[in-house]
Amino acid sequence: MSEHPGARESSGPSEHPAPAERPGPADGRTAFPRATGVLLLHGLMGRASHWAGTARWLSGRYRAVALDQRGHGQSDKPSSSALTREAYVEDAEAAVEQLGLGPVLVIGHGMGALTGWQLAARRPDLVRGLVICDMRASALGAASQREWEEWFRTWPVPFATLADVRRWFGEDDPWVDRPNPARGEFYAEVMHECPDGWRPVFEPADMLASRETWVYDAHWEELTQVRCPALVVRGLDGELGRAEAQEMVRVLPRGQYAEVVDAGHLVHCDQPEAWRTAIAPFLESVLSP
Repeated sequence: MSEHPGARESSGPSEHPAPAERPGPADGRTAFPRATGVLLLHGLMGRASHWAGTARWLSGRYRAVALDQRGHGQSDKPSSSALTREAYVEDAEAAVEQLGLGPVLVIGHGMGALTGWQLAARRPDLVRGLVICDMRASALGAASQREWEEWFRTWPVPFATLADVRRWFGEDDPWVDRPNPARGEFYAEVMHECPDGWRPVFEPADMLASRETWVYDAHWEELTQVRCPALVVRGLDGELGRAEAQEMVRVLPRGQYAEVVDAGHLVHCDQPEAWRTAIAPFLESVLSP
């Protein structure tokens, strides 16, 4: 990513799939071209490694690439002013072009899904299909941003151990309705050890700055510009409600819908097998010869 140092490609899961998971997104019978590219874009506070299970599942048949997007994971931590929507989309565009992935299938979660549909609207020549996982198109507003600011202040950092991280985000966090071990694991993966304990690999202020670039605006018009097939996936207990998800499908020129039961916002982490089952028919329809 020499032209766009803000994002970093994740090697590992996408290049070294686990043999037991090599059967791809369908039933093991359709042989997709090995050169077919899939770009995996994590959500706010996420990192490329959160896609490890999905990448292993895909990599027997596709070239699956996950990025640590700017300000996240092991990528560069630029100033907050560089965490713009334009920058995130440009990073994804550069990744597709520099790695020779296009036309690519983009699978995005949360913020990464928004980046995916903005890329598809801007560069239809680069995107052949799009999976939008639990991302709203409506404006969320100032109250939502204040809620996030207050939430970050409740984090009892530094955490003494990773077990404390898992317990707080999986059980004790006031945003948790019931114990959620997958959520605890999600946040444990974005912590690193510091002299005084475990802290996030990102700056909370940067996450707020990044979020600020989309929460005040609605993104329906950009959805109308996505010409490729697009699948909207929601967790039944996630942030994207059924009515809004179905309206997104209606607005998308070639939209489809799927939902995953017993899953919250972190659909692919909460219910990985059901997540794969939900997106498999769409992948086959888009990527079959």
